[in-house]
Formats: sequence, C-alpha cells, structure tokens
Amino acid sequence: MTGILLRSSGASQSESPESKKSFSEKEVFFCPEESHFYSHCLERLVFNQCSNSDLVVEFGCGDGTPVINSLTRINFNSKVHGYELNSSAHAVAQSRINQHNLNHQYTVYNQSFFETSQPDAQYLIANPPYIPAPDNNISMPLLHGGVDGATITNRLLSLNYPSVMLLISSYSNPVGTIEHARANGYSVADFMITPLKFGYYSSEPKVKNHISELRQNRKAFYSGNIYFLAGVLFKKHSLCDADISTELIQVMTSL
Repeated sequence: MTGILLRSSGASQSESPESKKSFSEKEVFFCPEESHFYSHCLERLVFNQCSNSDLVVEFGCGDGTPVINSLTRINFNSKVHGYELNSSAHAVAQSRINQHNLNHQYTVYNQSFFETSQPDAQYLIANPPYIPAPDNNISMPLLHGGVDGATITNRLLSLNYPSVMLLISSYSNPVGTIEHARANGYSVADFMITPLKFGYYSSEPKVKNHISELRQNRKAFYSGNIYFLAGVLFKKHSLCDADISTELIQVMTSL
C-alpha cells in the first residue's frame, strides 16, 4: 500500500509547446495536478509491473499527456492503445505522440471504447469521467460520471479485464465502487492517494451543490475545498495475494 503522494505544482516540462492553446477548458480536459498524479500511478502501479508481451488499453486518453510523460521517463517495452471520444483531445494527443516519436508504443483511436470490440489486453487503465451531477448539462458534458459520479467507473469494472487501474474520487461514491469491484471478482492490490482542491469542473455551482447532497447521503467525502483522489489497482482475486479494500475505504472516507 502506498502512502500520500504530494501533488505537483504544474505539468511536465516535456509537454508539447502547442499544449492546449487552441482549445478551451470546455473542449479539452485540463488539470495539470491530476494528470501528473495519473502519470505517476501509471508508472508505479502498471508500467513497472508489465511484461514485454502485455498490452495495455486506455479508456479516455484525453490529450495523452499522462501516458506520454510516463513513457518518456521509464523503460517500458509494452504497447498502449488509447481510445478517446473527444476529437479535439484526440488531435492534441496524436500531435504529442508524433512529437515524442512514440507511435510504435502509443496508439490512440478517435472512437468510443464502449462501441468497439473489447480489446484483448492484460491491463485496462483510465482516469474515467467522475463528475457527479443530475445530468450532463455541465461545463464539459464528457466529464459527467452519472448521478453519483461512479457510473462509468463501475462499467469499466464490469468488463472482466485481469487488472484494472483507475482514478477514483472521494466525492464520487468510492465505497459503492469498491463494493462493485468486489462483486465483480476484484481485489484492491495497491493504491496511491493524493489530496486535490476542487477545480474548474468540480467547482461549477450545479456540480458542487450536488456533491454536497451526496455528502449528506455518505456518498461523497471531502473537507472544505479538499478531496482525495486515488489511483487504484484492481486485480482479479486469483491474481492478488492480498486484498486491501478495507484500508482504501478507511482512507477515502476519512475526510
């Protein structure tokens, strides 16, 4: 089990100079701290554990920054296939992959992961949409994670991949997600935690008010303007030596 990982104050210096200057925060997801954390979770929980023959599939690759930053830092010989529905984000991701000469390792497709034939892979990774709201009429609809924020996360945990690494928010019904994972044959093999401040997307009044309602029903956990974000490695029971689900729940509900 990994302890608290402090947040980075910004994005990687290796980030493409074209960045997101052509797109607004409503067009392409932008949160340097969250992307930095996701990248480190990928390295520790997935990429450093893969064999050369393993294939990794990514739901919602966004602008590609987390995977690209990881691939440029570590010795990783497997392949990652990413799926991104947002055409603007996909364009940025492809541009960055080309810039870093990573086409042989990182392939991104501008299509819905759920509408393709399920790729056969050893690992599924994602920073899935987890913004809770009554509907998707929010600043960036593709970030809507359902009424409790966990709908897409739980759907990914129903696809039966051997190992799944997901980012899970403490204000998006984390206990329900962990219980859903258990019901689908998964144990929590490892996790990393970081505190984050409510940002551009989660501070939208409609969203923030809904999160407050979830808190009253013990489906959201936060303190003031701080919530926890966890990178969680789920493994099928037969592949996992120990299940630390209880410990993860204790941390995620402690705010």
